Amino acid sequence: MTDSANPGRSRQPADGGQDAEFVRLFGQYQHQIYIYLMSLLHDESSADDLFQETMLVLWREFDQYQPGTNFMAWSCTVALNRVRAWRKKRQNERLQFSDEFLEVLSGELDNRQDDLQQRQKALFDCIAKLPEHHRQLIAYRYSAGHAIEEIAQRTQKSVDAVYRVLSRIRQTLRDCASQHTALEEA
Repeated sequence: MTDSANPGRSRQPADGGQDAEFVRLFGQYQHQIYIYLMSLLHDESSADDLFQETMLVLWREFDQYQPGTNFMAWSCTVALNRVRAWRKKRQNERLQFSDEFLEVLSGELDNRQDDLQQRQKALFDCIAKLPEHHRQLIAYRYSAGHAIEEIAQRTQKSVDAVYRVLSRIRQTLRDCASQHTALEEA
């Protein structure tokens, strides 16, 4: 995989399916890619710039991505290469982490990313086991972002009742996800 940020190189038009797949994958992982960059840089402005560069490189080189492999890992490799190139341009600045430190940090972040993905999968599995009306409450509150008062009106329950039900659902999900991850680790 090359990771050149050659602005003169333009991506050849691809079929709409490949473009749609890129948009889907990037949309799914863009927040995590940005957090990864922030954890390496600790500077919002630099992370914003390198996030844009990373996005462009991912788009230009998406034809090199192997479908079915870990898009997040591929994206983090591209992002790490962008960080390295950025660091080389700024070697005269005062504090720089060594490449070895960045490698260790990147490995640690990869491990945490894997753990986060396992927890997320466990949570989704647990949500799927909930009764339909509980899944609907979770969707109203966390997917759609509705206020508790709005959910209470929609479900014809009191605000306190909605708080109590959501609290019980969250506890059920915590317990289920803990059991799920404990079983995977065993």
